[in-house]
Amino acid sequence: MTPRQKIFALTVGIMLFVFILELVRRRRLKEEYSWLWLATGAGIVLLALWYDLLLLITNFIGAVLPTTTLFLFGMLFLVLINLHYAVKISALSDQVRRLAQELAIERAQKKPPDGIQGQQEEALPGDSNSKKAQN
Repeated sequence: MTPRQKIFALTVGIMLFVFILELVRRRRLKEEYSWLWLATGAGIVLLALWYDLLLLITNFIGAVLPTTTLFLFGMLFLVLINLHYAVKISALSDQVRRLAQELAIERAQKKPPDGIQGQQEEALPGDSNSKKAQN
């Protein structure tokens, strides 16, 4: 790796790390989601500083070039991010459905049957209208 490539990779990794920490500090990104992004930034810095590790991983997986290894890990990262968000969206969809059902039940219990609205207004105890009707 040339010095220019190493400086570029270090700069990108450090900038990503600082950017993620700033997003968490401003509460624009939850800590729950930040760990994967921080690990990515740390991985970029690690591989930039320790290029022999990238070569070792490349040989281990049987790739020809280190760029192929980086591309493979980039694709794996995107797949994992998509899988994580799919799980979160599924859980949120179930939660929205459950909340909508509970809200519908609450509204159905509070709504009087058709044709009884006028009679029910007089019969409610503690209601200001029912006290006026009694006087």
